[in-house]
Amino acid sequence: MNLQLIIEQMLNGMVLGSMYALVASGLTLIWGTMKMLNFAHGELYMIGGYVLYFTLLFFGVHPFWGIVLAMLIAFALGVLMERTILHPLLEKPGWDVSPIVVTLGVSIFLQNFALKVWGERFKNVPYFIEGTMDLSGFRIAYQRILILIVAATVMVGFWLYVKRSRFGMALRATAQDREAATILGIDSHRIYLMTFGISSALAALAATMLAPLFLVNPWMGIPLLLKAFIVVVLGGLGSFGGAILGGFLLGCIESLAIVFLSSEWKDVAAFLVLIGFLVFKPAGFFGTKEW
Repeated sequence: MNLQLIIEQMLNGMVLGSMYALVASGLTLIWGTMKMLNFAHGELYMIGGYVLYFTLLFFGVHPFWGIVLAMLIAFALGVLMERTILHPLLEKPGWDVSPIVVTLGVSIFLQNFALKVWGERFKNVPYFIEGTMDLSGFRIAYQRILILIVAATVMVGFWLYVKRSRFGMALRATAQDREAATILGIDSHRIYLMTFGISSALAALAATMLAPLFLVNPWMGIPLLLKAFIVVVLGGLGSFGGAILGGFLLGCIESLAIVFLSSEWKDVAAFLVLIGFLVFKPAGFFGTKEW
């Protein structure tokens, strides 16, 4: 056990945590505006990975365009899902339960669709950037640095956009009080539609970034969704800043668990942290909405 190994693992934990934060920010965005949990979020993540894989395989384009296409398709799927499945349930009783049922159904459908159409074999996506950076004895792959930069840029950029744009103000107003926002002329249904699309696109972005590190397969969304739910609880339901903090915290905890215990214990460590928060701080870091 040496300091260099611990620091390298912490860097890897920050990379993984940035992706946890990206996926969880989509979930907390939906909760903050629509007060629902999307159990199909992991499958939208999975679709993003497959789109990138087939784009690179059949068209041989630059990965950037594969990432853009994956985000656009995930955005379209999210919009379609919200408009056709969730929108009809908005004004009906049982909203606290019905989205869980329908999104679980979509999740099962998309998993089996991917299994039937694309098969059970795992797909490999090459690194976007080859090579490793050596910083005073600390080594980290350029691909991981790219992931961290992209995640940080997107999260900071989106946070600033929500804070300063007209859409961001409308989104925050709808999240705080839908009826009052509607009286002021804000189309809450349009906000819900865009929120679901943006959330889906963020999941696809995370998938395209992690695809070179983890193989693409029909079940790839399940573990990421579980970790994203943990992050949402750590950060506080509806808190965008909490999702970012919780994502980095969880990534670092898992990496340290690998160093001091073993890779088999990293999931145990994650769920122990979740249990600890549920017992001692159930509201998470930020128990109120914070955009």
